[in-house]
Amino acid sequence: MKRAKIVAYGAQAEVGIQGGRPRGFGRPNIDPPPLFMVISLRKDRVPAMKHICASFLFFLASILVGGQDAVAQITVIKGSNTFGEELGPRLLQAYTQTYPGSEFTLESKGSATGFAALLAGECDIAAASRSASEDELRLARSRGITMNHYTVGYYGVGVIVHGENPLRDLSDTQVQAIFTGSLTSWKELGGEDHPIHLYIRDPASGTHVGFQELAMEREPYAEAAKQFVRYREIAERIKQDPYGIGYVDMHVLKEEGLHAVSINGVPVSDIAINEGLYPYARLLRFYTNADHEPKDAKRFIRFVQSRDGRAVLQDMGYMPRLRHIFERPLEIDLW
Repeated sequence: MKRAKIVAYGAQAEVGIQGGRPRGFGRPNIDPPPLFMVISLRKDRVPAMKHICASFLFFLASILVGGQDAVAQITVIKGSNTFGEELGPRLLQAYTQTYPGSEFTLESKGSATGFAALLAGECDIAAASRSASEDELRLARSRGITMNHYTVGYYGVGVIVHGENPLRDLSDTQVQAIFTGSLTSWKELGGEDHPIHLYIRDPASGTHVGFQELAMEREPYAEAAKQFVRYREIAERIKQDPYGIGYVDMHVLKEEGLHAVSINGVPVSDIAINEGLYPYARLLRFYTNADHEPKDAKRFIRFVQSRDGRAVLQDMGYMPRLRHIFERPLEIDLW
């Protein structure tokens, strides 16, 4: 059956011979039953026994190698909720249709946890919705780790309000004032004289920091802002709160009961993000330890960047990065 199998976090199998017993067999740190072989060597049976011994050793070697391969298939991915909530499972499903039998651990508790796990040797791929911070880069250098990074695609952050809210557009200055708490009433935006209720992501999320950088000039959030672990939780609260405002990814903002406001007259859309017109968009990346990139981890990254992977990204509302525009200089031949 073609499926991704979730296994124990960060488990490593020990493969080798200890005490005359093979260890591993593809299962983490679990000894198989004892294996013994007693051979009585009679002169007339030495050739036959040599053949039996050779066959047995070949069989034992194949078991040990097979155990190593099974362990190598366990790819551990940790980090961004933006990746892990919906996009990651969809990409893994598509990947295992092409490479059945692959095993993955996927944990999404925020970009910061992905970097921490990668630098502690607890994952193969860190998914991040922001660049590595100066502190994370400093920690990597102190541990002698060089991080490779790979582009997944663009994601846009849409500012949303209740579906019956008449607000349709905000300036970037107004967005900054709302989320920092200097603008606190809907009356200041032409609405009712009622406090604005803010809904944001939790600090472990890359979007929490990313939105500060993109929309707030790194100023702190308003103290009254309520924090949530998932975009869908923000959406559900705003659906029930006519005075709420928050931000979600492009996949969630299409849900009924919400509407996204345009920023400086530019609506959030694939075209606006691709053309660099919409201000609240950035790259989703994979980070790896350059000295430890398992075969299956590299193959999964290549799949995500392939035509099949890009199709999944687009279906989920993400924008694959256009390499001919963004990853090499523009060359024009005038002659």
